[in-house]
Amino acid sequence: MGDNFEEPTKLPELKLDTKQAQGFLSFFRSHPSDPRAVRFFDRRDYYTAHGDDAFFIAKTYYHTTTAVRQLGTGSDAIPSVSVSKTMFETVIRDILLDRTDRTLELYEGSGANWRLVKSGTPGNLGSFEEILFANNDMQDSPVIVALIANFREDGCNVGLSYVDLSKRVLGLAEFLDDSHFTNVESALVALGCKECLMPADMTKANEYRPLNDSFSRCGVMVTERKKSEFKGRDLVQDLGRLVKGSIEPVRDLIAAFENAPGALGCLMSYTDLLADESNYGNYKIQRYDLDSYMRLDSSAMRALNVMESKTDANKNFSLFGLLNRTCTAGMGKRLLHMWLKQPLLDINEINYRLDLVQAFMEDAGTRVDVRQLLRRISDIERLTRSLEKKRASLVHVVKLYQSTIRLSFIKSALEKYSGQFASLIKERYLDPLELFTDDNHLNKFIGLVEASVDLDQLENGEYMISSGYDSHLATLKNEQESLEREINDLHKKAANDLDLSLDKALKLEKGTQYGHAFRITKKEEPKVRKKLNTHFIVLETRKDGVKFTNSKLKKLSDDYQKVVEEYRNCQKELVARVVQTAASFSEVFEKVAGLLSELDVLLSFSDLAASSPTPYTRPLITPSDEGDIILEGSRHPCVEAQDWVNFIPNDCKLVRSKSWFQIITGPNMGGKSTFIRQVGVNVLMAQIGSFVPCDSASISVRDCIFARVGAGDCQLRGVSTFMQEMLETASILKGATERSLIIIDELGRGTSTYDGFGLAWAICEHLVEVIKAPTLFATHFHELTALAQENTSDQSSKKLAGIANYHVSAHIDSSNRKLTMLYKVEPGACDQSFGIHVAEFANFPESVVALARAKASELEDFSPKSNLPQDVQEVGSKRKRGCDSDDVSRGIERARQFLKDFSEVALEQMELKEALHHVGKLKEELEKDAVNCVWLQQFFL
Repeated sequence: MGDNFEEPTKLPELKLDTKQAQGFLSFFRSHPSDPRAVRFFDRRDYYTAHGDDAFFIAKTYYHTTTAVRQLGTGSDAIPSVSVSKTMFETVIRDILLDRTDRTLELYEGSGANWRLVKSGTPGNLGSFEEILFANNDMQDSPVIVALIANFREDGCNVGLSYVDLSKRVLGLAEFLDDSHFTNVESALVALGCKECLMPADMTKANEYRPLNDSFSRCGVMVTERKKSEFKGRDLVQDLGRLVKGSIEPVRDLIAAFENAPGALGCLMSYTDLLADESNYGNYKIQRYDLDSYMRLDSSAMRALNVMESKTDANKNFSLFGLLNRTCTAGMGKRLLHMWLKQPLLDINEINYRLDLVQAFMEDAGTRVDVRQLLRRISDIERLTRSLEKKRASLVHVVKLYQSTIRLSFIKSALEKYSGQFASLIKERYLDPLELFTDDNHLNKFIGLVEASVDLDQLENGEYMISSGYDSHLATLKNEQESLEREINDLHKKAANDLDLSLDKALKLEKGTQYGHAFRITKKEEPKVRKKLNTHFIVLETRKDGVKFTNSKLKKLSDDYQKVVEEYRNCQKELVARVVQTAASFSEVFEKVAGLLSELDVLLSFSDLAASSPTPYTRPLITPSDEGDIILEGSRHPCVEAQDWVNFIPNDCKLVRSKSWFQIITGPNMGGKSTFIRQVGVNVLMAQIGSFVPCDSASISVRDCIFARVGAGDCQLRGVSTFMQEMLETASILKGATERSLIIIDELGRGTSTYDGFGLAWAICEHLVEVIKAPTLFATHFHELTALAQENTSDQSSKKLAGIANYHVSAHIDSSNRKLTMLYKVEPGACDQSFGIHVAEFANFPESVVALARAKASELEDFSPKSNLPQDVQEVGSKRKRGCDSDDVSRGIERARQFLKDFSEVALEQMELKEALHHVGKLKEELEKDAVNCVWLQQFFL
């Protein structure tokens, strides 16, 4: 990031005279600022920031405080930093698009008189949109959410509203949530929320701490508002001015919610929607249903590498980067971003997308032709928004025109397709394109532009209204050309009178100061000095020559300037009229943008599937309560796309009642994590309508993907690795259903071996018996593999249906001390530990290796007993003595009771000290009961 920033030694220099500096210092000190706001001051050629903001800019973007200068003298001086215009754009992109802890303010003025002219937050980009959208590098439209939550007996009732200022959409939702706010987090991810408004008292209450944690995980800025702002007074009346169509559906929609309308009222006030008349009648309002799409929380998004990260070595590190082969200028990219956060649940809709992907994949000619045409399509969404916001110019209209005339070529390219999905392409694309380009729609727009715009001047980079479009403009154009001819004739006459060659010796120039004037060089000046004094008026004498005029030229020049000025004013009026007329086609352009965006993304899917070295396949989609998840020859799309990888495919067969819950063991770096992640990625890809990297695939639709992969310490919150792991797992246990997909990697490693194993065992049982969701559970606790074999003669134990063991294979060649990872997932539990082999190959002392083998055999029961020393076998048998079936049964029931009690403790609402006290108390009670249970005693050795 720092590579794009300027050197501090090259910064613009802040130059203010004493009076200006004193005036500014007076303003700066008297104007209190928001601690989160970074304030910039426009100095015309550059910008400045001062005080704490100066140090923030210097440290964050220049990476040195040497960029900071002092404005003023002595104790009155304040730290200041200068920022060039290019650097200013870089900074605001970072603050508004990437960060979630800062807002932005821009001031204009001089001396002591400054006023706020622009402000923006991550959710409300405000008037900075034009800069941020200039390069089409925005991957998503920022959304602001407002939220009210009230706890009651059956859970927490959440009222949520949102506004997408770019797409002009208002939404409301109301739902019950658990104490971890898993539904809120899924909604934040799906909507692409950047900022959330909340009543101030909610941000401080302990019971809402998990909610604030969700905002932090999702990268959402929290903005406190007064509780009185969440009342929603006169909401229906205000919405009547903003929303298209009749007010009755709006009134009925608002009446269906309890808390969401209050949140929407706060949101409308915060974004000041009613202050902009261009918003009137241009918004749509809708109900947001959590069950419309697959739910993904921030943990799943990170675990599956769905979105790009700044740390990615290349674009193929993320699923978005891999799939993003879109061609339009931004529209397709943004739609792909949204689809990845909102995978489909409707089988018909999924298959509709898959049909189109298959059509374009099989017909390479159509795919290539349409993609080439889409490359020349501008960002119609942004251009249309500029029209609606009345910020558009003739440039925007011309770009829309150039995109519109290419629609017929796209239509012709699609008509060439004659495969099995021809009727679908006709229904979805050809018929709408025919409708959009008929005489009642965009053909009228094309006619308007061709009649009003001087298209011949576009090659010169000039965007002007054609003189033939308006009679008055044509008259002014004729007058202008007539005056130009008279001036040129006068130029020729002056050349003859002065006996100078035309243009070479006597030049005719046009400037802002004198208008039209003659000029000769200093060399020629003595030859015509007398005539200059008698017939001409000298305007200016410089080293490069003499500039002069006469009374007739001066009059013609003055007349010419008046006509030109009137022509410009007429041009402005006509441009405004043309832009206003063009804005009336906004609704059609929005539909065209939606159609082309969808086409662009589906073509991107088909291009990836067809061009991959190992082709992708179309998945068979089945309902969530039917079918299995069968991936044969599956691969991780992002991993196999790396240049240095020769990917080894694996089968995954999650079969109901047989292998619905899979325990996967094996050595580190053996491929467990990649395997379980690739299953999640394949399911996600299938449900957005993409082909998948498999030989064949059958996927039962999942309503949610939960992924707990690699928890880390969170020191700022005082949360250990283990506590973080437990909080994430609790979210899974409370939020998952039998229609979800669960991916867990290495659960229970943040505590002691026995505690971790006990928790992992109980969690596995809960997932199998209660939630019943397909699960991939990668672990180093090899003892967990006994879950798949728990069908003994012991009446206290019962068979857990649907559990299967798998392992990633490795080969040990003892002769040359070589450990080879095979990266194949095979049935059965891992039959040996590889850690000690690695230590042996690293030349550990033999005594250390021998002791390690003995201790490992003592603690683990999966090693072949024939290979164990006699003393180790005796240790194993001693551990089992005294444990009859009743003892084991009592121990298991007590362990389950402990976990039940543990899960009911509201740890997320407690301070760390209080949480540790509660957990310690539960553990003490368990230890007391262990006195009478040999099986439990083994967990406290």
